Amino acid sequence: MMSSSTPRLSEVAKELVIPTGIVTTGWPAVRETCAGFGVFFDGWQDGLGTVAFGKRKDGKYAATVGGVVMSIPRQVGKTFFVGSVMIALCLQFAKLQVVWTAHHGRTSTKTFQSMQSMVRRKKIAPHVLSIRTANGEQEIRFRNGSVISFGARSQGFGRGFDEIDAEVFDEAQILTEKALSDMIPAANQSRHKHGALVWYMGTPPRPSDPGEAFSNKRKKALSGKSKDMVYVECAADSDAKLDDVKQWARANPSYPLRTPHESMERMRENLPDDSDWRREALGIWDEFDASSHIWDLEAWDRCGSPVIPERPAAISLAVAFDQAWASISAASMVEGVPYIAAVERKRKVREVALEAARISREYSVPVVVDGRGPAAYLIPLLEEEGADVLIFDVHDVTAACADLKERVSDGRVLHGGTPELDDAVILATIRPVGDRFAWGRRKGDISMLEAATFAAYAVTSVVGSNPLAGIS
Repeated sequence: MMSSSTPRLSEVAKELVIPTGIVTTGWPAVRETCAGFGVFFDGWQDGLGTVAFGKRKDGKYAATVGGVVMSIPRQVGKTFFVGSVMIALCLQFAKLQVVWTAHHGRTSTKTFQSMQSMVRRKKIAPHVLSIRTANGEQEIRFRNGSVISFGARSQGFGRGFDEIDAEVFDEAQILTEKALSDMIPAANQSRHKHGALVWYMGTPPRPSDPGEAFSNKRKKALSGKSKDMVYVECAADSDAKLDDVKQWARANPSYPLRTPHESMERMRENLPDDSDWRREALGIWDEFDASSHIWDLEAWDRCGSPVIPERPAAISLAVAFDQAWASISAASMVEGVPYIAAVERKRKVREVALEAARISREYSVPVVVDGRGPAAYLIPLLEEEGADVLIFDVHDVTAACADLKERVSDGRVLHGGTPELDDAVILATIRPVGDRFAWGRRKGDISMLEAATFAAYAVTSVVGSNPLAGIS
């Protein structure tokens, strides 16, 4: 049973990819189980269930290989839909093993609490054996042996499971390829007669999100090369006016019937950044490809180090192209390789420049500045404040970028793992400079990466023999 007044999936999906070879579907049985405990679906949800549980001639789910991928804005009802479906499957199939994982612990716990309320309904409660609420071990056990386990990927949840029949990757916009490779093997051992089914649901990733796994799924779906994936994308038009309520309805099939206007206004108020509103409320993907980065992000993560040098050997000052941000990074030598760390990033450019001059005076170290970059106009101020200014030309800049890229690949650099630097790394891209390259940007500020790159090159190629080399 569904609401006849709500739009169908084909009417609301901006992008819709369906696996080939579907001859039947297991959705009616799931839908009837949900109706039995008082849950009914709108037209688009009914359509999604039909294709998600579509089967080929061999009786296997057509999406058992590629999964069910949902790029859907906030407050549309995707968690309610998938949560209801998982409970229905557990009631329908004995000994079904379900894992529900989000990136953040608070998201996982919120979903767990919501599903606790659902399974306490009068028509479901007699089928529930126990509910475990211990943090990190949250699960719902059914009397027929089925289990739904909940946890956060950021806390290591998901490793070590086997014979999993359904996996739900909530917050899929924050899902690394490594986390995926850690968890997918568990579904490969599923004994469910129709095959395991993996669900990915999230909003378009921010530039700073490690969203390569989700982005790769979308890219493959839209390429037309996937024959085994359900892909649904609900979004406003890419050129939408952000406060156009018609575009709100275009992005959110639950608006205004299920999601009232004031709920959208409340979200608008609490997502004041237009970019966040575009992604999270309107479902619009950024133009950049989140799977393409200046280097392997896992290699970058492996270069992280808890060591904190006692003092810098060099610092660098960099400024965003629009003068909106300024960043200072420091570098030292640690065990024979450069160690780079974020020092300060602020919107008050002059204040940051004065701080760079102070550090230069205090530690008797140079401040590196790109002589043709956005920070060049601050060189006179730095010199007036008594800083030792080391000016890089275009050859130094390109050499520094190439050097750091190679060091990350080889594991010959260390960094402090600070969010300001990590975010800049994710935002950066390669910008051709003649027959060489420097860092470019997709959107946002990469000044911290530029500062770190110049500081690292300074300590290895300019002041590397300086006795002020921190810890060695």
